[in-house]
Order: sequence, then structure tokens, then C-alpha cells
Amino acid sequence: MCGICAELRFDGAAPDMEALRRMTEKLARRGPDDSGFFGDGPLAFGHRRLSVIDLSAHAHQPMVDERLGLALVFNGTIYNYRELRAELAGLGYGFFSGGDSEVVLKAFHAWGSRCVERFYGMFAFALWDRNARRLVLARDRFGIKPLYYAVDGARLRIASTVQALLAGGGIDTRIDPVALHHHFTLHAVVPAPRTLLAGIRKLAPATIMTFDCSGRSEQRLYWRLDATRPAQPRSGSDWIAATRAALGRAVERHRSAADVPVGVLLSGGLDSSLLAGLLADRVEDLRTYSIGFEDVGEGAEQADEFEYSDLVAQHFRTRHHKYRIANAEVLARLPETLACMSEPMVSHDVIAFYLLAERVSREVKVAIAGQGADEVFGGYFWVPRMQAESGSALERFRRHYFDRDHDEYLEMIDPGLHVADVTSEFVERELSRPGASTFLDAVFRLDVTTLIVDDPVKRVDNLPMAWGLEVRVPFLDHEVVELAASMPPELKLAEGGKHPLKAVARGLVPDAVIDRPKGYFPVPALKYVRGEFLDLMRGILDSPACRSRGLYRREYVERMLAQPEAHFTRIRGAKLWHLAALEWWLQVNVDRAGG
Repeated sequence: MCGICAELRFDGAAPDMEALRRMTEKLARRGPDDSGFFGDGPLAFGHRRLSVIDLSAHAHQPMVDERLGLALVFNGTIYNYRELRAELAGLGYGFFSGGDSEVVLKAFHAWGSRCVERFYGMFAFALWDRNARRLVLARDRFGIKPLYYAVDGARLRIASTVQALLAGGGIDTRIDPVALHHHFTLHAVVPAPRTLLAGIRKLAPATIMTFDCSGRSEQRLYWRLDATRPAQPRSGSDWIAATRAALGRAVERHRSAADVPVGVLLSGGLDSSLLAGLLADRVEDLRTYSIGFEDVGEGAEQADEFEYSDLVAQHFRTRHHKYRIANAEVLARLPETLACMSEPMVSHDVIAFYLLAERVSREVKVAIAGQGADEVFGGYFWVPRMQAESGSALERFRRHYFDRDHDEYLEMIDPGLHVADVTSEFVERELSRPGASTFLDAVFRLDVTTLIVDDPVKRVDNLPMAWGLEVRVPFLDHEVVELAASMPPELKLAEGGKHPLKAVARGLVPDAVIDRPKGYFPVPALKYVRGEFLDLMRGILDSPACRSRGLYRREYVERMLAQPEAHFTRIRGAKLWHLAALEWWLQVNVDRAGG
């Protein structure tokens, strides 16, 4: 797990190594163990390494294979690298390191860009083919590992974070109006290739992109999720057995591909508890970690789930650690949390990930987490509500998912940034694509291939990696996702949602955890905006920077500030926090970078 960056010139000039050093330094927290550079004519790489597999200097990056004429910067983990290595060895390839990065190099030489179709894992990489004089970029199926780029007539730059690209300089930091509409409609999701900044784009998940030295580019989607029923019908018990087997394989892959200890982020919900149960017999002295927060008084939710995480830790006899965070620390640490987000995120638990990762990283470099289970197996309350609706696919989805309708968006945003209802157009197009048997199949497919990439997958990367902690998500193993996508939706929605996981967990995880109501990780201070937090958000939205930027109409801002607990989105987000979070992110990241 690492941070990568590169520059490829199209104009015959040499890469700007000073800019590349600034970019690499900005990635230092992602890779605290080592750094390196590589140059070849118009191409230069920078790399920061977090040592997880093959801790020796043999796995140093950028990794260069002179004989094959290939150089690589790689971020992620290929969970089946040992099997691929054995296959490549059988084809006559020799290896100078013991990790997965060299497997990527040899696999590309053996199978070309189709090598990514053989990878089980999370990855983003840039590979320089010295003989063909081309740069190959790739990203994993679900975009778990990020890859941003900025391109103009003179050069291409890539990096693991937006902040690294900004550090390189020369970025157009104007707001992209289409991305802004997506951001405020889909709770901070901006589908690739756009970002909120006009000069920065991101490689779409499951995509290979190549550039030659003249700037010509090509891209190919190498994987699509099929959300249709199999030719041979299966019984409910068959589906459960298949889920148990696929999840067991995924957990073992995620556990075994590490030369360092592996822990579990234990929320107390079904998903992380099930992972702890599947790991308990495979990992000696399993370490688990939980976090909770201070409440904010009457009317707010309970601010921790320790009742359940304690029960699971005791049940599996894990070495458990739990941390309770005071609201004063949440308030003090929000600016640095925002500074670690490549794009602004508005989920209330972003601060939880950041503060938990800080503590967990003192003990382990790798942790396994339950993110993705709700999206893959139908755990959210709005899914059955959509199913019960009438009307078009877009209408059913919009009524229960959009943070604000288009009319409210126009009331909120300065007219100079108004666009058509581009988010409705995007969702309608995605829901109507072939390859989904029913409306809910199309919803699940959209969520797991597009929406999940920005929330929660992005926070699983950005915030833990700020502490050099690699978080792995077995529920997003593509075998597990493909299996779930082929299931009848009614099977997933039985028992109030996630029936296959509940069935797998029964007899392994305590019934109290399986049968509890679904929890939504609480950080009450960011949801029920009161006291110092309200003062903070008022200060951000009334600041000279916010007023001069002119994104928001002032009458809308004043309405939110006047009744901060009266304005929630359809999925329980605080609209005031949405406004403040974006403005604050721009101040912390773009304004300070000189954009």
C-alpha cells in the first residue's frame, strides 16, 4: 500500500522533477517506510511505500525490470499474487523480490493489459513500457485504490491524491458545475471521470487507460457487473452455501496476503462481527478495534456501539481495544481530517475513520473492515422503500436517495454555476443499462459499481492511509459481489436486509448482534449541530473566503443556520454540514495550495 505519482511529457521537454518531488512529499503519509524516483526520457515516477508484503529492499519502488523494459509504481494489494507468481514461474519468469508488485510487472509482460482481469485485489498502478514508449494506468474493479490525473497539451500528471496534484502546481481549480450538482445530489458522490475541480479527473474503476508520448490516449473497461439471474435456478439454501464459501475464500485471501499482523475494525454491527468470527480461528491473538463518541444531549442518538462490539470481542476472545472520543477532539481534528480527503466527504463517520486509524496504526499496518456489505447485500432502509414505490425507475430512486431535488439545488447554488438536472440524467441512464433483471438489480449495480466508490470506499482509503494503515474490505471481493449481484433481490432483503449474511453468521456470531436493528455509525456532533459546532459552521459559511467564492446563495445559507436541525436529507444527512464541509474542504486544500 503506497502513494504514487508520475509525469509524462508530450512536448519533448524533460519532466519537472521539482514538481514531482513536491507531489511525492505530499504522499508521504500514505507511504512512511520508503521513497523513490525513476526517470526515462519524457517519463518520471515518484513513489512512497508502506511495507506490507516483502518488507525487504527488493520490493523497493519504483520497480524496474531492465530485461523486460518495464517500470512500475503500484498502490494496493494483489491478494492472489502467490498463485499468479507460480503460474508465471511455470512460464519461465524469474523473480528478484517476494511481493505482489513484481507479479504485476511480469503479468503485464506475459498477458498484456488483460493481466488485470486475473487480479483479485485493490490496486491502482502506472506502468511504463520503455519499448513501446507508452504509459499504462489501471484501477481495480471497485475503485478501492484512487488514481487522479491532470492532462493538458504539454503533459500528463497522475497521483494517488488530489492534494499531490495540487502540490505539483498548474491545476485549474475552478469548480466543475456538473460535478457540483452530483456532489450535492448524491451525498458527495461525483462519478468518474469528474471531480469538483475542473482541472483534475479520476480514472474510472475497472478501467485501463494508456497514453503515448504525443498525448494520444485510449481507455478500456475491463470488467462489468452482471446483475441477472443464472441459467440454472438455485434454492435459498444453495445461495446461502455459496455465500458462505465465497466469503470464506475472500476473507482468507485478505488475511493471508500480508507479512505483518492484521487486525479488525469492529463496529459492533453484523458485517464486522461476521468478519471477526471468520478470522478468529485463522489468526492467533486476533486484535480488534472500536471507537465511540460523546453524545450531544437530549434528542440525539447513542454515540457508541460498545454494547455490541464488547460482546463480539468477548465471544471470540480477541485482544480488544476501544476508544471513546470527546467532542472537543472531534472539533479540533476536523481540519486535518478534511486535509486528508482527496474529495470532500460528508458522511458523519469520516472523523471516526480518521481518529480510529490514528490509534490502530500504532499497533498494526493492516486492518480488515466490513464496508461494502450493506451495498452488496441490501442492508439500507431506503432499498425496500424504493421497491415499494410506483413510477419510473428514476422517480423511485430519487424519492428515497437524492439529498435534494433539482429545484432546491437551484435555490442553493449561485446562478453562475447552474446546470440542467444532470444527476437525474446520469441515474436514469445507469438504471436503464442492460444486464439487470429487475429495478432493484439495477439499483444494487449502480450502488456497488459507482456510488460506493466515493462513499464509503474513498473514506476507507483516504483517512486510514493518512496514518499508513491499509484497510481491506472482503465484502468487495469481486467473487462475492458477482455472486450477490446474481441473487434474487427478495433473498437479500429478507429478515430486514442482508439475509444471506445473517444466515452465514447464525451459530457463529452472537444472536444479539445478528438480530439487532441496523445501526448507522453515530457521530452526533456532526448530525445534531449545536453549540460550538454550530458556531464553527457559521464561521465557515460567513467567512470572507466563502462569501467571495460565491458558491451559495446567502438566503439559503441563512435558512440552514437559522434551523440547523430542521434540514436533513432523505438518508439522514445534515444539510448544514454538507454546505460547511465543501467550503471548508476548499479552504483547507485548494485555497492553501494557492489555487
